[in-house]
Amino acid sequence: MPQSNHYSHQSRSHNDRRRQQPDEKVQATVNIGQRFPLTIRRLGINGEGIGYYKHVITFVKGALPEEVVVAEVTAMHPRYLEAKIRSIRKPSPDRVDPRDAYAGEVGGFELEHLDYPAQLAFKQDLIRQALEKYRPAGYRHYDVRPTIGMTNPYEYRNKAQFQVRLIDDHVAAGLYKENSHDLVDLPTCSVQMPATMTVMRQVVAWLEELQVPIYDEDHNSGIVKTIVVREAAATGEVQLVFITNTPKLPKKHQLLMKIAEKLPMVVSVMQNVNAGKTSLIWGDQTTLLAGKPTITEELDGLVFDLSARAFFQLNPQQTKKLYRLAREALNLAPNETLVDAYSGVGTIGLSLADVAKEVRGMDTIPAAVADANANAQRNQITNAHYEVGEAEVLLPQWLASGFAPDAMVVDPPRTGLDNVLIDAILQSAPEKLVYISCNPSTLAQDLQALTRGYQVDYIQSIDMFPQTARCEAVVRFTKRH
Repeated sequence: MPQSNHYSHQSRSHNDRRRQQPDEKVQATVNIGQRFPLTIRRLGINGEGIGYYKHVITFVKGALPEEVVVAEVTAMHPRYLEAKIRSIRKPSPDRVDPRDAYAGEVGGFELEHLDYPAQLAFKQDLIRQALEKYRPAGYRHYDVRPTIGMTNPYEYRNKAQFQVRLIDDHVAAGLYKENSHDLVDLPTCSVQMPATMTVMRQVVAWLEELQVPIYDEDHNSGIVKTIVVREAAATGEVQLVFITNTPKLPKKHQLLMKIAEKLPMVVSVMQNVNAGKTSLIWGDQTTLLAGKPTITEELDGLVFDLSARAFFQLNPQQTKKLYRLAREALNLAPNETLVDAYSGVGTIGLSLADVAKEVRGMDTIPAAVADANANAQRNQITNAHYEVGEAEVLLPQWLASGFAPDAMVVDPPRTGLDNVLIDAILQSAPEKLVYISCNPSTLAQDLQALTRGYQVDYIQSIDMFPQTARCEAVVRFTKRH
């Protein structure tokens, strides 16, 4: 799916919480700050430990299954409690020391204290939990395969997008504490590709040395808001983007001189202007400061020119495996046509164009579609074409014009498939259907409808984001006849 470019924490699910309707009298006996021993039964979808205190479901961040902890209540809700660990009386055999000291403070590292094989088992179990909740047809007999992991589940992220602020008169770059705007400075980050952190920390040091004005959110003053560093794994090229509050970038010349001299891997320096207080990272205006406007990435023999805002999967190693899984699952014949729904910059569809008769894709973001068509041209692929629009609108139009796809691959956002698109899929009924999911809950929901026309051959999960609770999966379907 088009991944968020942040270290995003999974949206809070109420799956477990809906099931629990505690006695109000029991709830009334619990207070904020109250402590009690708790046995952790399993992990929730955000990687938090789940236990039961007087039959009330209790979520404990950082706790692991089989642990006995002393929990301290931090929040009370009508149907569940939130708590933090005061002490661990009996640790899990799968507990390990996290590599990053801040792993418990910011999102994106919520499982760094869990041994990697146990992380993979958890992600397979996440899919089973979702199926058990939504119960699509035949779910008890699905082939839910073990999660495919990484040999080295660190140093995989090709992009760092860090907020920049002053902390104690020093320039800090990092991520916000969860549910806050308190910045945590990240001098190291074990899940980032090393070059992204080398560039990030050197640039931060220069911003401080040159006394470049840093953005102050409270007063909406200062200049540098965010630094984005992206590395192309195949070529080693790095792109650096300064996101600023104004078009002016003081000490720009000195900064560019230092970058050219000390950071030869940086071949593209851009500035994006995003004025004022806003929850958005990027503004509309991006200009080239030095070098070239794109960096070049390669994936399975295809070449992609990545502009500052172009989407590209954050884990290049696992992306290769993911696309091979999709290729195997589709098993296209040379005369078959393919629809690539939610196509992004075309990476999936273009990786299949060599075996398909024709690839048609769509996305709602015009820049992504422009990139997809440019990427097709760049790789001399003439049988792939991408259009701007919603899959649920364009697919029925294509069907009405007489285009009948033999195969379809869907890679929706975390919200899953639109109901109109599900209807269009069932109406067009392509022989081959593959669903790439980044959210087990919405996948299981969508399977309720899709299994009216298809049976599930298998669900193969793959770990695109080690050390987090995120889980991706490839589902192969066979049409019911």
